[in-house]
Amino acid sequence: MTYEHPAQSSTAIPDQHGTNLFLSDPSLAALLKIYLPGDLYRHLEAVFIELGASAGGRIDELAQLADQHPPKLQHRLRTGEDVQRILKHPAYVEMERMAFSSLGLAAMTHRPGIFKWPKPLPMLVKYALTYVFVQSEFGLCCPVSMTDSLTGTLLKHGDQALIERYLPELTTQDFDKLSQGAMFITEQGAGSDVSCITTRAYRDGSDWKIEGEKWFCSNPDAGLAMVLARVDGAPAGMKGLGLFLMPRTLPDGSRNRYHIVRLKDKLGSRSMASGEIRLDGAIAYPVGEIGRGFHNMATMINMSRLSNGVRAAGLMRRAVSEALFLAHNRKAFKRYLIDMPLMQRTLIKMVLPSEQARTMFMHLAVCMAQAENGDQKAEKLVRILTPLIKFRACRDARKVTQDAMEVRGGCGYIEEWSDPRIVRDALLGSIWEGTSSIVALDVVRSIQRDNTLAYLESYLNIKLNDKNIPALSRESFKTVLRQINNLLEDCAKTPDSVDVRQLATALYNITSAVLMAWESAQSAGDFRRLGLANMVLKHRIWPNDPLSPATPSDDQLIRKLLEECPLTQVEAMTAL
Repeated sequence: MTYEHPAQSSTAIPDQHGTNLFLSDPSLAALLKIYLPGDLYRHLEAVFIELGASAGGRIDELAQLADQHPPKLQHRLRTGEDVQRILKHPAYVEMERMAFSSLGLAAMTHRPGIFKWPKPLPMLVKYALTYVFVQSEFGLCCPVSMTDSLTGTLLKHGDQALIERYLPELTTQDFDKLSQGAMFITEQGAGSDVSCITTRAYRDGSDWKIEGEKWFCSNPDAGLAMVLARVDGAPAGMKGLGLFLMPRTLPDGSRNRYHIVRLKDKLGSRSMASGEIRLDGAIAYPVGEIGRGFHNMATMINMSRLSNGVRAAGLMRRAVSEALFLAHNRKAFKRYLIDMPLMQRTLIKMVLPSEQARTMFMHLAVCMAQAENGDQKAEKLVRILTPLIKFRACRDARKVTQDAMEVRGGCGYIEEWSDPRIVRDALLGSIWEGTSSIVALDVVRSIQRDNTLAYLESYLNIKLNDKNIPALSRESFKTVLRQINNLLEDCAKTPDSVDVRQLATALYNITSAVLMAWESAQSAGDFRRLGLANMVLKHRIWPNDPLSPATPSDDQLIRKLLEECPLTQVEAMTAL
């Protein structure tokens, strides 16, 4: 793998801009060949290459512009009409056209024909393309995800008339006819505890109407929003919530009765608008059974949580690629940074969580597709793996992106470079769709209520039985998996256990390590991912003596892994 950039002078700060972010990442293509059918990968390879070039060039330029020019809320037209609209920078609008129209990211799993493929594309294709896109633009990926997940929720829980009315405008690639999606849940007194929602839904003749306030609404001018509201006369708590589809424009062309109070001044995801909404008897349509609103909304939340994991993985990959490029092209004290042992240690600490997150989202995307097709075991896996990736990958992204900023040095703190934007965006992942403690508790709830841990352990042991995984790795992984699962089973029996986050982290680490080892077994003689899996076991799971010196074998393996080149089995096993 070469990191030379033809446009650099000997004195310039190394600048990766213009690099194809797909072609410069050989592991991505290798993994897609494992998880996708061969004919589909060949059909889409040119799409990934083209997107990689755009993400490394044009999209990166647009993202920088959109970040510097956040959207503004216009309350009135110059004619005096009270017509609200959000004014978006042209750079953001150009990226919207790329994501929704050119790529069809929000439509490709819901209808055939995207990229001339005769069937709806697998979830993994959507998430893999998002993974490349988000390496340059984070904020827009929220509206893309919400449009996609709203469509999936409507298809799963909505009645046929509602689907027929709104599906075409949700899945069109004609940008002028597109309706984007949003999700309005959060209130001032109802954040993590959704049962405290006070927004009211009531019948007015044949119509359902909603009134109240929603406190944090991303993409607030979306054409359609899923809204959770408390139904008049329904029981208290979760059982009193209904899920409603609320259009921005009513069938007669008039504006629905709600308005944006203000836009949020956010630390990150500044390109995309988030606002506060006041509902004044807005017309909406029930989606699914009244009283099962949160259960039905969970479809949208889970897809959004996986999307959060994908975005965290993408941000980490961008951070790693920037750091590796700089380390290979920057000299200090007459040596390239990549040749310095301390820098190598810093880089491998970034590479491991980046690769773990990539494996987890790819595998989970496949499981989620199987669950959508009625596979009950896959449903159990999705139930535990979704909060797991949301919890750990989003937290890892915060550290990895900050470490990449430090690798660049003083320039990394300057807004002309991508580092500050990526750091700010990464901080959001641990908050959106559930804070770290909430989703870690959700991992344990899935064990308590759905017995998901037993299914996950069985599934991972089947993966470990692949004959191409060396016996030492196999037995080490199985032993650690059983230890972690025993602790988690005890934790699930203990109310308010303070060990929840620590054990969820351990489960994420062993799960990702096993899956990377399995990926290696599918890779025809390349044991790089086995080396990564063994490094996760040694450095992120096993206890380490902080005073023990580094071993030469560790140093040699780290350098090999940083080169992003194939490894032999002997090299991969030196970690153990």
